[in-house]
Amino acid sequence: MDKKAAGKIYAVLEKEYPGATTALSYKKLHELLIATILSAQCTDKRVNIVTKGLFKTYRTLSDFANAGQTSLETEIRSTGFFRSKAAHIIGTARKIVKDFGGKVPRRMEDLVSLPGVARKTANIVLFHGFGKTEGIAVDTHVKRVSARLNLTSNTDPVKIERDLMGVFGKDKWGNLTNIFISHGRKLCRAGNPLCAECPVSGACSYSDGGKHGKN
Repeated sequence: MDKKAAGKIYAVLEKEYPGATTALSYKKLHELLIATILSAQCTDKRVNIVTKGLFKTYRTLSDFANAGQTSLETEIRSTGFFRSKAAHIIGTARKIVKDFGGKVPRRMEDLVSLPGVARKTANIVLFHGFGKTEGIAVDTHVKRVSARLNLTSNTDPVKIERDLMGVFGKDKWGNLTNIFISHGRKLCRAGNPLCAECPVSGACSYSDGGKHGKN
């Protein structure tokens, strides 16, 4: 898809979801980072339920760095993959305390050096935590919406991100994730998408006049 067509899609969806932003609840930078780690393969709603109590028990990065693996696993169990997530959170907290003076790093290369932090998480932290745009966070909603709107033919998140960065201006990268996630949740659902209500169905290979395709 060319940049002009992609720009039209963005304009329509931006109008459809004004003020779209992350649904994760946080007050501090390290809370945003940890909540994003927990959100892997889990709904933001569930993460917010878990972190409501978690962030009262562990108030600082040092608290997470000194957390017991078993205890943390128990507290985050309902988010799924709790063993690896607990290990990643403790490891990330320790590395930030040891190597970054206890402050969440603000560079992509530093963020992705943290345990359990890939480009998706780093992009979210940079955009929402620092107001920096380095790329596009590709989650399951962004992946699905991008494929259905013929913005990518790839399935690998890094390649999808590269495709999207190629057709959308950098000034749109940060908000694109929020807008596509909002669209994926409200209309462009994985199952039973509401194609008849979609304002960009004309660009969608899945809708095809109401006849679902294979994406």
